[in-house]
Amino acid sequence: MPVAIITGASKGLGRALAEALAARGWDLVLDARTEGVLKEAAGAVSAYGTRVTALAGDVTDARHRAGLVAAAWRLGGADLLVNNASALGAEPLVRLEGLPLEGLRRALEVNVVAALGLVQEALPLLRASAAGAVIAVSSDAAAEAYETWGGYGASKAALDHLAAVLGEEEPGLRVWAVDPGDMATDLYAAAVPDDGDPRPAPASVVPAFLRLLDERPASGRYAAPALLEGQR
Repeated sequence: MPVAIITGASKGLGRALAEALAARGWDLVLDARTEGVLKEAAGAVSAYGTRVTALAGDVTDARHRAGLVAAAWRLGGADLLVNNASALGAEPLVRLEGLPLEGLRRALEVNVVAALGLVQEALPLLRASAAGAVIAVSSDAAAEAYETWGGYGASKAALDHLAAVLGEEEPGLRVWAVDPGDMATDLYAAAVPDDGDPRPAPASVVPAFLRLLDERPASGRYAAPALLEGQR
């Protein structure tokens, strides 16, 4: 069975993607910071009958990242790495003039540095896979200028560029930066708590990610809405 490592997998997009992959027979290594919530998510995912290893921890911890990759190795390898864990930098989001520099550092550490660190740790297993792939969960804030989204958007723009370079350096892999579009997640609620507009459920964009895995287009940046539109 193929094996995926998914960070930020206890809720939102990470959990929705984990459930979709488990339904397809994937074995999974799941990460999140809150052990209780992660344990509940892992229990739900394991109901599909696949093997699930859940490791609570912070992706900025090198030992935790090594543990995630070691868990994948015990399951047989790593065919997919999904860097989904994210930090906003400020909750709720604020204009750049008031953005705490420590918050910006945290966003960069989680969204960029830790993501690259996990890629580096997992590369030997991904290269050994016949269909190794990396998904970097991006944002439209990486490409568009929105008030208050500067710190978070800058971190995702940096992640996009790392993904683009990795795709050039690792032609044997597929490396996709994916903008999932608007979703009703805890992250978005923390970013903009006063926004009462309805947002689609994370599960609604999972078919876009599955399309990438099925069709394996060239490494690059993709937007989930466009991928979903192409399926109609």
